[in-house]
Amino acid sequence: MPRITVNVDGTKYTDEVEPRTLLVQYMRERLGKVGTVVGCDTGNCGACTVHMDGHSVKSCSVLAVQADGHDVTTIEGLSQDGKLHPLQEAFHDNHALQCGYCTPGMIMQALDLLAEDPEPDEQAVREGMEGNLCRCTGYQNIVRAVRDAAQRMEPGAGPAAEHTDDTPMQRKPSDERTGAEAAGGRQQ
Repeated sequence: MPRITVNVDGTKYTDEVEPRTLLVQYMRERLGKVGTVVGCDTGNCGACTVHMDGHSVKSCSVLAVQADGHDVTTIEGLSQDGKLHPLQEAFHDNHALQCGYCTPGMIMQALDLLAEDPEPDEQAVREGMEGNLCRCTGYQNIVRAVRDAAQRMEPGAGPAAEHTDDTPMQRKPSDERTGAEAAGGRQQ
């Protein structure tokens, strides 16, 4: 089986994976990153959206082996030291969810949108969020939340775990864990 090393939310994981394992399966089943949800398994709904090297990807459309050597940020990686990311706060404050199933993917896509356009108008938000579906809302509060977050965030704001430049993040050896260790095993 192929051996991969991937940085997820600022921690380096090294594992052997079945070549057909999807990134979303690897993160949920091996790493316990259950904030990233499986919606449609076809790449249509966007519920599984995460960031890979600072750009949104649908993790049900990416194999875990394709993430080898990359930085991945999940919804769990956005909050820092118990403080919500401004996008998470804006979604909460603007009631931009009902059941909440699509919310992690919506927030991750919105972060990518705001990185490219820090001051989007309503139409730009609607177009930028097209690949993320919500079955509960009329999207109005989601659009409002993204625009509110744009006002709260500084351009380029993102989690410390996420890096969009070409240089990999420097990590301490204590940051490295294997998939087994992430699931409760020993840490090196």
